[in-house]
Amino acid sequence: MSDDFAVIASRALREAGYSMKAAARAMNYDPAYLSRVLNSRQRPSENLAVALDSLVGADGALAATALSDDDTSRVARSAANPSRLDSGTVYALAGVLAAYRRLDDWMRPRAVIPAALAQMREVTRLLKGARGPCRAQLAAVASEFVQFGGWMLAQDRQDARAVQLLNEAVELADEIGDGTLAAQALNFKGYLARRQGRAEGVARWYSAAAFTPGAHPAQRLGDLLQAAAALAELGERDDALRLVEQAEGLADPAAALPPPDTAYWLTPEFNRLNMGLANLGLGWYADAADHITAGLDGLPPDLKNAPWTWEHREALERALAGR
Repeated sequence: MSDDFAVIASRALREAGYSMKAAARAMNYDPAYLSRVLNSRQRPSENLAVALDSLVGADGALAATALSDDDTSRVARSAANPSRLDSGTVYALAGVLAAYRRLDDWMRPRAVIPAALAQMREVTRLLKGARGPCRAQLAAVASEFVQFGGWMLAQDRQDARAVQLLNEAVELADEIGDGTLAAQALNFKGYLARRQGRAEGVARWYSAAAFTPGAHPAQRLGDLLQAAAALAELGERDDALRLVEQAEGLADPAAALPPPDTAYWLTPEFNRLNMGLANLGLGWYADAADHITAGLDGLPPDLKNAPWTWEHREALERALAGR
């Protein structure tokens, strides 16, 4: 774990404009100690992890990627003997995944990918030998970690590897019957198809996500709208309108439930962005601009400048130009 923290911390410092010496001076730490940590020769203390996090403005996400000594020992014991996997190990790994997800909202994907994929490989390796009542819990973490890796690679346009991981994530989700995880992995395949400019793939994968058994209403709502946008682009206007109508019928059920942990961003405000994309595809430019503007304005402060918002800002420009 310390190796991965070192990779992320080093990249975060570079992105924030700090040299190693300047960072040590700003935090009042011994440069030699910081050098050992950033070069993976020494584990960071909790205080140093927090200080680095504060220096780069990561709002706790960077510090959370560094396991405590107790959790590090627990994970190491489970890795050495997977058949004795315990819930504490699963909880610790889930916490690391949550931290990486938060880093994705703050750092460029390329800065996070190496460490995130290293952690993903550790989790999936542990899963192969895991036995007992905690295995299903670990499988859920593994599926989410794999789909997160696919998402990161999709953002970075490493398309073939992204598709491979997203397919693996669906298989892991199906193994434990988790519809929300399966739907989210299919959603990311739709996102990648949109990045590739393949409207047929966008319609296919978002439709598959929307009709995945066990998907959360907020997932289905957003997926239907994004499938509708693609169908409209393909000239299938009547089918697009039917999907929009179905999505509108899910607005109340989606708002009545908290978003799933695997798609924590799917608030009613976020789905205004998806409604904007559907309206844009249908040529309703004024409505599209209103929805996308409201969706962007409704994002939490830590998400407003996330790298993935670029496509919504671009869509807003097209909507404003078409009014």
